[in-house]
Amino acid sequence: MASFITRRLLQTFVVLLVMSFVVYGLMGLMPGDPVDIMAASQPGMTPEVMANLRAIYGLDQPLMVRYARWLMAVLSGDFGFSRTHARPVLEVLTPALLQTCKLMLASFTLSVILSLILGIASALKPGGWVDGFVSLFAFAGISVPIFWLALVLILTFAVGLQWLPASGMGQVGNFGFWDQVRHLTLPVLALTLANTGQFTRYVRAAMIETLQMDFVRTARAKGVGSWRIILIHALRNAMVPFVTIMALSFGSLFSGALVTETMFAQMGMGKMIYDSILSNDFNLALIGLLFATFTTLMANLLADLAYVALDPRIRLE
Repeated sequence: MASFITRRLLQTFVVLLVMSFVVYGLMGLMPGDPVDIMAASQPGMTPEVMANLRAIYGLDQPLMVRYARWLMAVLSGDFGFSRTHARPVLEVLTPALLQTCKLMLASFTLSVILSLILGIASALKPGGWVDGFVSLFAFAGISVPIFWLALVLILTFAVGLQWLPASGMGQVGNFGFWDQVRHLTLPVLALTLANTGQFTRYVRAAMIETLQMDFVRTARAKGVGSWRIILIHALRNAMVPFVTIMALSFGSLFSGALVTETMFAQMGMGKMIYDSILSNDFNLALIGLLFATFTTLMANLLADLAYVALDPRIRLE
């Protein structure tokens, strides 16, 4: 186990290294640079001043030289400054990360719980009215665009009923717990409904396949209780493919909720990465993308460890 984890951590470092080079190279090939943006906002800047600024920031150096300098700075703990925010990258990244953790962990937890309940209920009697209702709900969750769902929730609960705020992260001077809960309710609900449908389909399919296996019939023949068979024997085996889907979804949530964060004015990781790319804020965009990559890799490592806990026949070595 220890050697497996060590090997995977080394692979994670290599992937991050390659990812950083690819993203840095792609950003370096983008038209324009920070000095060009500064010159656009200051029409009186002369070409001599622009050349001096490029020399100061090292933008006149070859791409590989700039990447090597950036990599050495990052390995020493210096992540650079955000050009648009005029602050260190970590000071900008930390609040966005915390907001994303609140939003994503809440929606992810609710999605997993609901999908397990609905998926198991649907798999007990395939083709029944419960299965039909759950399948309709799942297909609706998969098919409905997230921006349309967000608009419906805003019009219903914020405009029509006026129960919840339509957007924002909290009232100025009032960042208490319940105030944050009110502002997070609609985006969490939108993400939960969008993800539950996909998760439910996987749980249903895995449970139906598992309940038809020989060891389940043997357990029933020995007189094992129905709920013990479902929750302990069948669900544990059905969770193996579901864990893979959860791991992939968990990693993508930290950078892929751009539409939801934009619709509800949530300044999370997805919105931050998108804005930094548009404004050519290379340091902030690069660190944000690398963190999203790191989260995905760690989620897959945890999934591999969960396989062993769920199925003793699986060996990591």
